[in-house]
Amino acid sequence: MNKTLLLVDGSSYLYRAFHAMPDLRNPEGAPTGAIYGMINMLRRLRNDYAAGYMACVFDAKGKTFRDELYPDYKGHRPSMPEDLSRQVEPIYEAVRALGWPILSVEGVEADDVIGTLAAQAVEHGMEAVISTGDKDMAQLVNEHVTLINTMTNEKLDREGVIAKFGVPPERIIDYLTLIGDTVDNVPGVAKVGPKTAVKWLTQYGSLDNIIAQAADVGGAVGENLRKALDWLPTGRKLITIRTDCDLAKHMVSIPESLVAKPVDNDAMIEFFKRYGFKTWLRELTGDPTAGGRPTAAPEQADAQGSLIEAPAAPTVKEYETVLTEEQLDRWLAVIDASELTSVDTETTSLNAMQAQLVGISLCCTPGIAAYIPVAHRYQDAPEQLSREAVLARLKPWLEDAGKAKVGQHLKYDSHIFANYGITVRGIVHDTLLESYVFESHKSHDMDSLALRHLNRKTISYEEVCGKGASQIGFDQVSIERATEYAAEDADITLQLHQAMWPHVAKNDGLRFIYEKIEVPTSVVLQKIERNGVLINSEQLARQSHDLGMRMLEMEKQAYELAGQPFNLNSPKQIGEIFFERLQLPVVKKTPSGTPSTDEEVLQKLAENYPLPKILLDYRGLSKLKSTYTDKLPKMVDPNTGRVHTNYAQAVAVTGRLSSNEPNLQNIPIRNAEGRRIREAFIAPEGSVIVSADYSQIELRIMAHISGDASLLRSFSEGEDVHRATASEIFGVAPAEVSSEQRRYAKVINFGLIYGMSAFGLASNLGIERSAAQMYIDKYFQRYPGVAQYMAETRTQAKAHGFVETVFGRRLWLAEINSPNGPRRQAAERAAINAPMQGTAADLIKLSMIAVQQWLENERMQSKMIMQVHDELVLEVPEDELSTIQQKVPDLMRGVAELKVPLIAEVGIGKNWDEAH
Repeated sequence: MNKTLLLVDGSSYLYRAFHAMPDLRNPEGAPTGAIYGMINMLRRLRNDYAAGYMACVFDAKGKTFRDELYPDYKGHRPSMPEDLSRQVEPIYEAVRALGWPILSVEGVEADDVIGTLAAQAVEHGMEAVISTGDKDMAQLVNEHVTLINTMTNEKLDREGVIAKFGVPPERIIDYLTLIGDTVDNVPGVAKVGPKTAVKWLTQYGSLDNIIAQAADVGGAVGENLRKALDWLPTGRKLITIRTDCDLAKHMVSIPESLVAKPVDNDAMIEFFKRYGFKTWLRELTGDPTAGGRPTAAPEQADAQGSLIEAPAAPTVKEYETVLTEEQLDRWLAVIDASELTSVDTETTSLNAMQAQLVGISLCCTPGIAAYIPVAHRYQDAPEQLSREAVLARLKPWLEDAGKAKVGQHLKYDSHIFANYGITVRGIVHDTLLESYVFESHKSHDMDSLALRHLNRKTISYEEVCGKGASQIGFDQVSIERATEYAAEDADITLQLHQAMWPHVAKNDGLRFIYEKIEVPTSVVLQKIERNGVLINSEQLARQSHDLGMRMLEMEKQAYELAGQPFNLNSPKQIGEIFFERLQLPVVKKTPSGTPSTDEEVLQKLAENYPLPKILLDYRGLSKLKSTYTDKLPKMVDPNTGRVHTNYAQAVAVTGRLSSNEPNLQNIPIRNAEGRRIREAFIAPEGSVIVSADYSQIELRIMAHISGDASLLRSFSEGEDVHRATASEIFGVAPAEVSSEQRRYAKVINFGLIYGMSAFGLASNLGIERSAAQMYIDKYFQRYPGVAQYMAETRTQAKAHGFVETVFGRRLWLAEINSPNGPRRQAAERAAINAPMQGTAADLIKLSMIAVQQWLENERMQSKMIMQVHDELVLEVPEDELSTIQQKVPDLMRGVAELKVPLIAEVGIGKNWDEAH
């Protein structure tokens, strides 16, 4: 038999597999992520390493010598998550059926079992391969012991350890003792990280020599070393993996106990059936129909179990570097004839408006891709085709709407090509958006998608360019390495589309959201971002100065109230002033037990004390100054005088857009300072700003979804819905409703659609909880359709794990069946509100698409420059104003037909504030 012992650190992989795929479940809703990860890893190991002996080692329950040595060892680790503990026994069952001996030795940590077995294997003339993600194991590496990490494809022999850690395996114990091990709660020397540890070990040779010469180490770090001298011997014992454990008394012997066994196929077939692993089941049985469709919760199984349906990997992998005209001609012919082409760009910057093109990758067939380098600039770089020539040849294809294209976040690539005067057309698919529509609650980056849907670890950007201060630009990457990375991007993108599109296409609602909303919205957003908004930097500078002066005045007031100067941004000093000097009541405490001074506490204390109120106001002004009045002028494009935000489309699970760099969605509108910032968003000479937004959109959607007769009547008859609600709750005629009663009704109307409790309502209105509960009860008596909708929505959410918008967008609720009460209740509140917020997001996106299409069809000079929540902002030449005023509200009203009328209101001004 092959004299290799393959050892798996089961405890390490158990947690890593779980955290890699925490949401994976079988058709019955049971968690399966850790099971899947463990089986996948063990099957792969047996294929990659023809080992005659093997074992999967897990930690046993109970204490070991380390707990006796240091009671706080692993003391900060939380208990095993319930969803993981439910998978432990099935994992043991699967591991045994796969032919792996399982070891779990009482009183001996898994690391020590592995260390001892590896040492014994070497004594028996065997090679040992340890599969783990634990850096501590690097101390075991020698000429006969190797580490592998199946999750990162990393392999560590002696040279690999040196390259990764900067020290050889025999110094790993010293290295870890110095830096400590946060995972196991083992302290090191304070403020000593990997660089300092490597420096010291290189200079002094060993930990013993460092301890002996500790007096010679200068600076604060030297003082920290001397403070730790008494601890370091204990730390070293905790870090050291034992290689001399007595395993014979536990019936473990080398090699007899660890002979690899054949896979029990019958047991695995039954296991795969039970846990819904259909692809593996078909592979094992040879029956392409094995497994069939799940019989329970099919919708949940489709999204949460999507990884199971990973298509087979292509049998070829041919990545070509295009360096000649002949190669380019051949690839132009290929993409011209292809039904769908994956396209990707490599650039110099994440800022799409400023980035320069370095290379282009293309793929039409899985496994076969090309990379066209055009601007790699490093010493001895081979001659490349010129960027201008390549783009000139590609431009007709890129601008041809009949040539279907797919990419991962093509909005970014469209900006890159636009930087060179090319308008990309024919964007049919985008894997970022496919994932967002199919599984909005998960991560959508390509590396995560490849692991989840293709079971493939891709080359990361950091692996190619490095990270931190040593990171290089992509134009400095060797063309050979760039081809591996970039061509893989295009290839994987095409494969991801083939894996995800069937799931989206077979559901009418998801297909509508994807094809009619998300993909067209991406194209519109690229245009809005490129348009940008004109900024009056001088006005912002004046406001920044005014805010600074007001903050100085507030500082003086705070000092007077505190009786001494202090740092208004220091929680520690604020706490001392509040609770020691002024003896203010403690509202709540931090996890460490000290009185909290967070915003919630300040708001509560501000009700009765002036100093907290001043601090709140100070923080508000400080945030406006740093985020907007100081920052916005620095973000203005000097060529256009405009700011160009980025709209992140695949972030909020509700479908709302997220604006960043700068964030234009959080500028306050309810205070004077925020409105002054909006005044700086201006129209150029001869144009005006037009703001168009939906009126009471979420309440209208609530009326539509719930079908409540009273709400439907109020909106259909054009009543003031808050006045109508006040009339119902307070039992007075609409004409007799007071302004205070209307205010109460408005808070109730909006509060309840956000799932507000009686406690929250009481706090918001400043009334007794019993009175708030009475108002809620009366509300539901008058609007029974709303009460019924809320009850049914909770039930459906618990059954399916998601709720839907009017148009079919799925809003996943990971915690809806959580055993944790507060998390489950938060998910229930989200279940009620998400359909309203999600439908509102769908409507505004449909409006953007309709308005942009009309502007282009009519060849208007007006352009959309911002989208903020339920509002579209346009820059309109004065001679087009009357047309825009009439047409845009009509377009917004006409994008959908609800049970109540949609109302869009228009405002006009020379700046954004005037227009709102």
